[in-house]
Amino acid sequence: MIVCFLYPRLELLAAVGDRRALLSEPVALAPEAGRPQIVGEVTAAAEAFGVARGMRLGEALARCPGLKLVPPDPDGVRSLWSSALAALEDIGAGVESDRPGQGFFESRGLSGIHGGRLEGVLAAARRALAPALGRGVRIGAAPSRFCAYVAALRARPRRDSEVVVPESRAREFLARQPVSLLRSRPELLEMERILARLGIRTLGELAALPPAAVAERFGHPGLLALELAQGRDTPLEPRRPPEPVDERLELPEAASGPQLEHALELLVSRLLARPERRGRTLRSLSLSARFVEGGTWRTRVTLRRASADPARLRIVLSPRLAELPAPADWIALEVEAFGPPAREQARLLAERDPVEARRARIGEAVRQVRQAAGEDAALRVLELDPRSRLPERRAVLAPYPDEGGER
Repeated sequence: MIVCFLYPRLELLAAVGDRRALLSEPVALAPEAGRPQIVGEVTAAAEAFGVARGMRLGEALARCPGLKLVPPDPDGVRSLWSSALAALEDIGAGVESDRPGQGFFESRGLSGIHGGRLEGVLAAARRALAPALGRGVRIGAAPSRFCAYVAALRARPRRDSEVVVPESRAREFLARQPVSLLRSRPELLEMERILARLGIRTLGELAALPPAAVAERFGHPGLLALELAQGRDTPLEPRRPPEPVDERLELPEAASGPQLEHALELLVSRLLARPERRGRTLRSLSLSARFVEGGTWRTRVTLRRASADPARLRIVLSPRLAELPAPADWIALEVEAFGPPAREQARLLAERDPVEARRARIGEAVRQVRQAAGEDAALRVLELDPRSRLPERRAVLAPYPDEGGER
């Protein structure tokens, strides 16, 4: 069984911190500094006044004059969610999580160490998540990832109860659900609107369609939606636990300009001196800060080529300091991903073949894109039937090799 755990208002929980009593009042996340003036996550009390996430700040205050604004804390969100995932990994779970507030793990293999039944695994997961997230977690279990997600949406977190869907009832359970749930998958964001125009309102109506007709009309996204509606899904891909390597530096009051440059130089030097680096280069880093007036800021930088050269790292990171929208109490530098060991030597002879060098540069660019946007960010087009009248049959997308092979 696949277990899904959800926390819908994680960003708001991280922003209020220890002031959790605010969650019972009309509260919304304030607009991020330097971003459009729209509110973020809102509490249930604010929703009762008609305030919703993404609403213009002026409209939100007009609908709820007593609305309280809390500065967002993206660094706190990452820290809070990382601690929740680490707690689940401590009980033996291999966790998959593409975004904060939503995660999955496979219960098979855990029941033997948690009482021999699924109920014991769910109870252990709730106990592990309680210190970080409290009682607001929704938990559901089902044979597939999508079905478990729908089950978690139907759970009532305040009663500490989970929704478990047996394999024999998965399709029946999904048949009553609206097709709007397909929007939980990024590749199916537009499917719901098209299906609604065609008069298909529930997943049961979608599951009853013939696969050939769905493939002809929607192509690969349609076949994926059909499999989800029928209770099937792709297997989980558990994350690799990160190696926490970071450095933080307190700043004097109103630090700016050269002071920030010197602080960044010190952070880079400290980070490269950490023994956990073990001689490896740095592929991706994140720069974060906490504002004097409250709230945090975080940005991620992926290097074109993995490096451990302090001068090159400062050149890449320095422009990001100019993006700080307000004075900060501290800034921090964290390694998001490591590269290969720093053992590359300069060539003593002439450059290699230009074609080979070009392939190497393309391969490095593909690795950089995948590091920044995921494994499916770089794909290539393979022609199948160029003369077909159906666009879906003319070509398909396939993984792009990052080194060697035909282009």
